[in-house]
Amino acid sequence: MLVLTRKQNESIQIGDNIEITILAVHGDHIKLGIKAPKDVEVHRKEVYMSIQESNNEAASTLPNIMDILKNSSKNLK
Repeated sequence: MLVLTRKQNESIQIGDNIEITILAVHGDHIKLGIKAPKDVEVHRKEVYMSIQESNNEAASTLPNIMDILKNSSKNLK
């Protein structure tokens, strides 16, 4: 992990097209501004993890649904 020290209104550049700026510091809270292309998804970590969990659940459910559909179509014949 890279650890950097930044002050308010200072930025961090990631690659050519992502910039993270420290907008405000209030006690133990930091407000960040993130400039990134629209095709780059930016989420809080807990939201990202929730999305990943939902995607994994959906992916594991899909094979079961496909089996049910296959079996039900056999029973209709």
